[in-house]
Amino acid sequence: MRIGVDVGTVRVGVASSDSKAVLATPVATLARRQDGADLDELAALVADRGAVEVVVGLPTSLTGRDGAAAAAARSYAAELARRVTPVPVRLYDERFTTVSAQRSVARVPGRRRRTVIDQAAAVEILQSALDAERGSGRLGLLVEVDT
Repeated sequence: MRIGVDVGTVRVGVASSDSKAVLATPVATLARRQDGADLDELAALVADRGAVEVVVGLPTSLTGRDGAAAAAARSYAAELARRVTPVPVRLYDERFTTVSAQRSVARVPGRRRRTVIDQAAAVEILQSALDAERGSGRLGLLVEVDT
């Protein structure tokens, strides 16, 4: 089972796969916290579900360059990797997943849409990574844990 993560400045969307890593489904939306409690909650989810890998979305630009959001996602993934080691954490290019997620929750009303869209984005990230791995063996970038 794998965990997918969409890192935002306010919320973190979480998804998980089935045991065969075929289908991604929404799990939770966590509030980002200055004290790192969201990372603790996420690490607990990884442990409780017995995840074998975590996939964190990397929001690169259309040209493939890193901006501020990508730097923040890399930093978040590095801190998560420290908390869940030895479970590997990988970064996966999330271009276009937000658009797909917005379309998938278009009928959800107002405030609820905000939390659901984060989960939907995590589903899109994880499903894209699972499909790419199955189709081409491409895995994404492994986040190295500082020791």
